[in-house]
Amino acid sequence: MNIQPLAGFNHFYTHHCVTGSMAEVYHFNHHPLTEEMLLGLGEGVGYIYWQQKGAPPFMGGRSQPKPSMEALAAQRTGVKLGSHSTSSSRKAKKTLLEMLNSGQPVMLQVDMGFLPYFDFGGTEYHFGGHTVVACGYDETTDTVLISERDGLYPVPMADLAKARNSKFKPFPPKNRWLTFDFSEKRQPLPEELHTAVHNMATLMLEPPISNFGVKGIRKTAVMLPKWPEQLTADELKWALFNAYIFVSAVGGSGGGMFRYMLSRFLCETAVILQDTRFEDTARAFKTIGDAWEAFANWSKQTSEAENPAAHLTECVAPLQRLADMEAQAWTELKKLLEKV
Repeated sequence: MNIQPLAGFNHFYTHHCVTGSMAEVYHFNHHPLTEEMLLGLGEGVGYIYWQQKGAPPFMGGRSQPKPSMEALAAQRTGVKLGSHSTSSSRKAKKTLLEMLNSGQPVMLQVDMGFLPYFDFGGTEYHFGGHTVVACGYDETTDTVLISERDGLYPVPMADLAKARNSKFKPFPPKNRWLTFDFSEKRQPLPEELHTAVHNMATLMLEPPISNFGVKGIRKTAVMLPKWPEQLTADELKWALFNAYIFVSAVGGSGGGMFRYMLSRFLCETAVILQDTRFEDTARAFKTIGDAWEAFANWSKQTSEAENPAAHLTECVAPLQRLADMEAQAWTELKKLLEKV
């Protein structure tokens, strides 16, 4: 099977599913911004520790601003964004094909557990917050060409329909898709960069609840050693491996809990604002990313240990040091903004 992408669509390797998908749609529409810039403009970097009943504990480096990261990034780049969802798989398919037939790639939210090109080692895994770009279609085989972070994949429409209409929590996709109007596209304004950075720093340093920001990292250090009280032995191993996935580049953070991407965003900001001081904070977050990578590797190794519970206190000191490093870097960044 050889499905060709839409004319003018070029896949490139990306780090994070949401910003990577947005960047591909932006490039297709002659608005070539990096996914790091879209991530930063969308106030997309933060920290969360969360445990929902019936689900493994979750730690992640994405923030969830309101409006959404996608909406903020679009607003600050002159793009009108529409978010759509439907309970009807038939309507979702019809709209998808109409957009592809009009020559426009479509950004979709999906449950990666139903996508045939993912291999979870025989384990059933579901995450409905994943994002891809549909960029081609073959009518004879009813197959959609999907642009993923690492390549192009043909996916039967039946499988894509399952991925789009999945009911698995905590992020059921609800057949969501995005539309973009680039008629008034523009470069971000300096004040918009200031606002985005300020808001990310404020959320990290002054979170509304203790599960977010620097407080959330400290809470993780307290809660993680208690996981054996809440989880079976198998669930504990999976929770540790899940932490590895979402901290490392495997899960789409770009590595280092999104801190490597944040570092590159700050380097771009330094160029746009012609202020080299942002490069100093960029280096600090690169170092923090290295520390998060060390934690990710520890999580993976511990998940493979004969008795993971016996090793959990080993993470307390490194996580507390990470919280200290994050607090210092975000504080310095906020002070820098006050001097601009």
